[in-house]
Amino acid sequence: MRKDIPRILLAGDRSSSGKTTIVAGLLSALRGRGLSVQSYKVALDYIDPSYHTGITGRWCRNLDGHLMPEKTIREVYAHAAGGADVAVIEGVRGLYEGYDGDRGSTAQIAKMLRSPVILVVDARSITRSAAALVKGYIDFDPNVDIKGVILNKVGGERHARKAISAIREYAGVEVVGVIPRDESMHLSMRHLGLIPMQEGERRHTGFAERLAKIRQVVEEGLDIDRILDIAAEAQPLEEPEPDLYLPSSEGEGVRIGVALDEAFNFYYRDNIELIELAGAEVVPISPIHDSVLPKVDGLYVGGGYPELYAKELSENGSMIASIKRAHEDDIPIFAECGGLMYLCEEIDWDGESRPAVGLIPAKTRMGGRRIVSYTEGEFLRDCPMGPRGATFLGHEFHHSELVLEEGTKVEYAIRLQRGMGIEKGMDGIVEGNLVASYNHFHAASYREFPGHFIRCARGARDK
Repeated sequence: MRKDIPRILLAGDRSSSGKTTIVAGLLSALRGRGLSVQSYKVALDYIDPSYHTGITGRWCRNLDGHLMPEKTIREVYAHAAGGADVAVIEGVRGLYEGYDGDRGSTAQIAKMLRSPVILVVDARSITRSAAALVKGYIDFDPNVDIKGVILNKVGGERHARKAISAIREYAGVEVVGVIPRDESMHLSMRHLGLIPMQEGERRHTGFAERLAKIRQVVEEGLDIDRILDIAAEAQPLEEPEPDLYLPSSEGEGVRIGVALDEAFNFYYRDNIELIELAGAEVVPISPIHDSVLPKVDGLYVGGGYPELYAKELSENGSMIASIKRAHEDDIPIFAECGGLMYLCEEIDWDGESRPAVGLIPAKTRMGGRRIVSYTEGEFLRDCPMGPRGATFLGHEFHHSELVLEEGTKVEYAIRLQRGMGIEKGMDGIVEGNLVASYNHFHAASYREFPGHFIRCARGARDK
């Protein structure tokens, strides 16, 4: 790793400050200059990283200070940064919002990685007050190195001049960009936030043009040369001792199928890469487009939006039959959130009900509220995702709920000390060699994955 790789962190003064759109435009502009750009997202989002990856051509990595110790944060950062010219880190929520004080916040990551910070301020209807806001952010934690400000949602030149003058005079920091109020600077939203990049490219007319417009606005509004100068001022980082990305031969000869298409694309890159580093082969499959499963020893069905593709998934009866046969053959299956929905008997959404795989004796439907939470739990029994007694930190992110018919009994593999799970803190429905949960796991935090899953797959194959 180049220890002196320039890096910059863009943080918001609040949620919906516009940092995600600005970061997308900045990544595109930097790529347009011929730079190799490595991106990162603070916390456990899937959708923003899908934009980063699509724009840069390099896998975005998640950095979470609640789930990962500092040495792991540094290793994930360093591993991904290899060969890049510049690193761009997108924050989450407001700069100082965390799970517990500083823990889990964007500010925590900025300090761990000694990264200069550019603060994105929603400047709608404020001028001198913007200076007070910026100065407050600077003074709140002197160990956070705020080196510049981007004013977003600015009404016009007069508005910009007054805000810039006040910030320079009272906060003593430079303004490195002004983005006007512009409806084209919005990306489509839905019940879990932005639409994923993969879906936007395939299903939404004008999506590419919208991204091109965002890049144009950002290039016109930001002083990109100055932002690169600030990134180059980042203090060098020591190369971490390898601890996570350790190649092994444990998975040699094992084939793990991973559901990957418009319906299922919520995966952390580290989960997939660590399966490969263990020597196993990752085999992409599409529950929408493929007719049957290829020959695999284990199946991982991640999160996504199966409710929006319920018709296509339901009509692919040969794939449903193939998954059922795999389950009958005792192939380990891990279904994570969207995968859990798909393996239920039916998906009931927006007034339409579609049959699904039917391995879990429940139906899924839109819940009364969106669940976004860190989780903490323990495995109550052995299952493909972990041995009895193993503990983990994870998260859940969904708007659906499971409905079990009265009198139906299911076995659970997981008890959550924090989090909702499927019902009353119980999660991970077990049916034979299948486990399906609302909990999302990140392999940089929960180290049992993927090794335990690979061992289960090998054991089932070799029976």
